[in-house]
Amino acid sequence: MLQNKIVLGSEEWCSFPEIGIPTIKARVDSGAKTSALHAINIAPFIKDGNNWVKFDINPIQNNVKTVIHCEAPLIDKRIVKSSSGFREQRYVIQTLLDIGQAKWAIEMTLTNRDSMGFRMLLGREAMSGKVLVDPEQKYLLGQPSSENLKELYKNTEKASSGLRIGLLASNPELYSNKRIMEAGEMRGHEMHFLNIKECYMKLDAKTPEIHYRGGIILNQFDAIIPRIRPSITFYGCALTRQFEALNVYCLNSSTAITQSRDKLFSLQLLLQSGIDIPTTGFANSPLDTNDLIKMVGGSPLIVKLLEGTQGKGVVLAETKKAAESVINAFKSLNANILVQEFIKEANGKDLRLFVVDGKVVATIQREAMPGEFRANIHLGGTASIIKPTADEKKIAIRAAKAMDLKVAGVDIIRSSKGPLLLEVNSSPGLEGIEGATNKDIAGEMIIAIEKNFKLK
Repeated sequence: MLQNKIVLGSEEWCSFPEIGIPTIKARVDSGAKTSALHAINIAPFIKDGNNWVKFDINPIQNNVKTVIHCEAPLIDKRIVKSSSGFREQRYVIQTLLDIGQAKWAIEMTLTNRDSMGFRMLLGREAMSGKVLVDPEQKYLLGQPSSENLKELYKNTEKASSGLRIGLLASNPELYSNKRIMEAGEMRGHEMHFLNIKECYMKLDAKTPEIHYRGGIILNQFDAIIPRIRPSITFYGCALTRQFEALNVYCLNSSTAITQSRDKLFSLQLLLQSGIDIPTTGFANSPLDTNDLIKMVGGSPLIVKLLEGTQGKGVVLAETKKAAESVINAFKSLNANILVQEFIKEANGKDLRLFVVDGKVVATIQREAMPGEFRANIHLGGTASIIKPTADEKKIAIRAAKAMDLKVAGVDIIRSSKGPLLLEVNSSPGLEGIEGATNKDIAGEMIIAIEKNFKLK
């Protein structure tokens, strides 16, 4: 019986002839139950009265120019918990696996695996009864040379459409930044990562310039995507303004980013647009503490640092005494704070609606860890797919418009009074929402730039 089984190493090359993938490197993982294939632009459709799904794949790791358009019969939709802890709904296909000298049908889920080391994961359900794994070995069935790969994929590279796009950010290894770079390259654009700290400016009425490390002059950019950390908002927005002075299109403007980072000012702008928020108080003197607490309905309440991000600087004060202590402690440090009513019925959940170019392109529900009231993914919160109501979508779109943001992460909480807006983020992260929804949100951001240049 053992003689009939194929022996595989921890990594092997295989192919999927029915969906047009001539070869792909797979991680062989008996610890994973299901198999998964990297896929983006996933869309179900009807073919001959049956459910099918179409999707794109970059079969070669770190090569986003090579694209294969695939379609396959859809056999199921399942909730899968990924290795990063996200619960996501995935489409499931069945297709023929060709590995070594053997072929058999396997089921695979489709998911964006850009943050993973392999485009393909071969799980134990697909291997059961057919495979033995030697984890100390690799490529026991052989591997293609770089020349073989070029020949196999010679007709699958996208041509450049000519846009030169800069991603103005701090960390090129961050998931969101990598995805934006890949999405731009996949759509045929020339992408450049520009580290904010390595840019400097020449202020001149006739010849304003932006220089990069080594004295390189950054010119002839068509568009810039600012992804500015809160800690460098001032300098990042100054650079964005300089690009605007050079008539470079910026996906989010310097003015929009600046006002979105001022939590008090942004809430005032949102209220002027008729958008409901939790009752909020702001004061500059510790002498006003008691009235400030009454203003928001008493304890429990939330105390927020104006400069806080990703749930940092946000404290739940469960009693009046605790609230007084927290407020006075922050005030003694000359910190600017907001005091906000606590929405108990939300049960540690909120919604993140991702708005691009005036449309809600994806929504997730974020849920806090047990014993935690903040639902931020960075603090261990989990993400799941949820369908927003029409009112929630309207609020998100109006909020992005009020802040003049082309790209925005809008956080909404469900209360007994209806949906309330918590915050608008001008550089929302992509990992949680792309992982949960399987949507190519980075691609939507690139499309928004293309629309500005009237590219199809």
